[in-house]
Formats: sequence, C-alpha cells, structure tokens
Amino acid sequence: MYCEGVALDRIAREQGTPVFVYSRKVLIERFQELKQAFKPAQPLICYSVKANSNLSLCKTLAGEGAGMDIVSGGELFRAGKAGVPGDKIVYASVGKTEEEIDSAVKKGILFFNAESVPELDLINKVCGRLKKRQAVALRVNPDVEAHTHEYITTARKQNKFGLDPKTVRKVFREAGRFEHLDLTCLHMHIGSQIEKVKPFVQALERVTALAEELNATGARITHLNIGGGLGIVYDKEKPQSAKLYAQAVLAILKGKNFKLILEPGRFIAGNAGVLLTRVVYVKNTPVKRFFVVDAAMNDLLRPSLYAAFHAVVPVRKRQGRLKKADVVGPVCESGDFIAKDRPLPGSLGTGELLAVMSTGAYGFSMSSNYNSRRRAAEVLVNGSKYAVIRKREGYADLIRNEVIVTDKEWL
Repeated sequence: MYCEGVALDRIAREQGTPVFVYSRKVLIERFQELKQAFKPAQPLICYSVKANSNLSLCKTLAGEGAGMDIVSGGELFRAGKAGVPGDKIVYASVGKTEEEIDSAVKKGILFFNAESVPELDLINKVCGRLKKRQAVALRVNPDVEAHTHEYITTARKQNKFGLDPKTVRKVFREAGRFEHLDLTCLHMHIGSQIEKVKPFVQALERVTALAEELNATGARITHLNIGGGLGIVYDKEKPQSAKLYAQAVLAILKGKNFKLILEPGRFIAGNAGVLLTRVVYVKNTPVKRFFVVDAAMNDLLRPSLYAAFHAVVPVRKRQGRLKKADVVGPVCESGDFIAKDRPLPGSLGTGELLAVMSTGAYGFSMSSNYNSRRRAAEVLVNGSKYAVIRKREGYADLIRNEVIVTDKEWL
C-alpha cells in the first residue's frame, strides 16, 4: 500500500508504529470539492479543528482559503499558530470560560456561536470590560433527528446544544440588554457522520424560516452558519456527495440575502488518513483468534466509544483463506479493540503491518496517554516525500508537568 507516492511500509520502518499517515493531496481535494460545490454562494468554509488539529493540516487548509471552526482556547491558539486571521474564525462550545471569551474577543474572531442565554450575558460582560463590540451567532436547536450515532447527534431537544426557537425569539426581543453584541447570525449543527441530505434540509428550512421571521420584526441577521456533519465512507455507507448536498442547500437559500458559513471536519480529513500498526502477537483460543497490535484504544478511541467501524487491511498483500479475528491492543480494558470478527488472511503473523483506514478525523485528536502509553507520531505525505508533523512522544513527555511532592511543595 502507498499513500500518494510513498510506500507505507517505508514510513513504518523509518518512523516506527503506531503512526498516523495523512495525504496532503486528499486533504486539499476534499476541501476544494466542497468549495466548488458551493461556489455560487461563495461561502466561508471553516474547517472544524476538533476533527484533526495538527498545525500542518490546519496550515495547509488555511493556505487554500479555509477559516477555522474552534471549540476551545487551545484551538484558538492553534488557529493563530496556523496563520488564520481572527475574521475567519468561528467559536462554538457550550462551556466557553471567561478567559477563553476574553482571548477570542481580543483576537477579533468573526462569530461566537452562542449556546445559552448565560453565555450571551458573559460575552456581553467581557466585551463591555474590553470596550469592544462582538458579532454573535445564536445556535438554534431545530429538534431534528439526524439518524446517526446517539453520541454524535446534536440537534434533538434533549441534547445539550443550542437554543430552542422560542428562546431565540425571546433573545431578539430583549436584544437591547446585550448592548455590546451584534446578533447577526443563526447557527445550526445537527450532528456528525450524517449520510442523508433530508435531515440537513429539514433543519435548514426551519432555521431559515426563523431568520426571515426575525428580520421581519427588526432583527439584522446577515449570516447563516449551517455547521458540518457530512458523512464519509468507512465501510458500506453511501453518503450524499458534496455536489448533491450543495444543490439541496442552495435551493433553500435561493433568493435569500444571507451569507453562508460551513463547518466541515470529518468530510475533509477523515479519508485522508490511516493508522499504521504492527502485529505483536497472534493469539489463538478455543473460541477466538486475536491479532494483538501495538496500537490501542488510547490511539484510536472511536471503536471503543461508538463501536465505530474502521477497515483493517494488510499493508502487504497476502494470499490464502480468510479467517475471522479480532484486532486488539495492549491496554488493560476489554473495550480495547480496533476491529472485531474481521476476515483477515490466515497467513498473517507476528510483525505484519496493518493499515487502519479512514482515521484522518477523530483519530489522533481523541488520543490519550491512558496506561502511560506514548501518543503516536503523525506524518504528512506530499507526492513522493513525507514529513514528520508530530514527533512520537518519549517517556519523559509523560511526566513533563508532574511533580513528586516534597515538604516544600505544600501550599
């Protein structure tokens, strides 16, 4: 197997495993695919940093004209380091702290996506203290079923995200109390890994109608942020294309004078990456066959967290009969698995290199040091060359910020 023009076994040999490998070409192609699909609307496409926050990936997308969708002070810091100007940053999250709001206002971000009335009060307070005005989007919870995993649906009335339409109307009626804010955008994000266009259409129709209703009563809503959530292929999914999605969205917005913002993450980065891992042991039991590999749930959490599917394939082609096996890691949890009951070549043995597919999004960004495991390296491929864009952690990195308490440290 190759990533662009670079053999994956070469990367594994030179950089060790586990290692995440990303294709610069695929990353750019996916961004441009979305950009071209929505070309008539000339939207601001804000890459969702949480999907994969590596600085080189963010910098690459910024070079293509992308803004950034952030959800924390740390992601604001990363966006700045990647060279993204404040007026191309939108800031979501239900729990922004005063410190984070302060930093974002000073950075001059385009919009806060506000998720509650207390948050609006806090943004207004910070702006008053800083003597600044700030544009704010109200995140609307349209109560739409996105038909995705319950952990990644975000627009049902029982979810923690956004404001119900009744509350949104009340906020605009009382807009005078937010004297330092410009309420000029409505935002929606109905979930992640959504395969069908119908939930997007249903939600957008509701939000657009609400925006027009509010403008008719004196509001000045100029932007609609339709979030992200476009699905990708992990297994047998057949998600709508960017072109079909854009056609549906643009049909709703036709003749309406709203500027458009999008927040894709997985759609851009998901299929641009693989996780390389080696087989440490082949373990046969009376009821199961296990390939114990050197990647684990701390490297790729999605299978344990969502029972998510990632294809697993040998990097070097193997002949012979396929046998079902579990691909598992060394972490001390029964939930530590990469794949279950997968047909893999019976000839696979210790030392074999496997590629876990479609791990460019929510792979490294969700990784941890659980079991005091060092986090993986990351590599970006560009044609026939590659670069290490995150070094593998060393053992010293695990304890860098820790202190063994002596009598002098007690406060």
